[in-house]
Amino acid sequence: MTALITRDELAAAIEAEAVTVLDALGGEYYAQQHLPGALALVPAEVEARAAALLPDLDAAIVTYCSNPACPNSGQVADRLTALGYTDVRKYREGIQDWTEAGLPTESGLPVESA
Repeated sequence: MTALITRDELAAAIEAEAVTVLDALGGEYYAQQHLPGALALVPAEVEARAAALLPDLDAAIVTYCSNPACPNSGQVADRLTALGYTDVRKYREGIQDWTEAGLPTESGLPVESA
């Protein structure tokens, strides 16, 4: 099972630029709002895109989706772990918790998909 990260821990890691954050919702959800600096990576694309998107197998990575009921973040985390990534955690509460806490989000598509 993937280790979890709290909102406060994640906010501090983002602030310190010490983590790669992955939005496991993708598509329109990602375009509408995502955590600061987050990259979109949905479960169906992990095997095809992980090596190019995440070249360092030992980098700190956090996955998230909408809320605890959403399975995507766990699926992405599990697939990354299976591919050999060593420091993958999940923000189980997701963007719903993040926005309810009044923390900043970004919107728009990533540069590579524009």
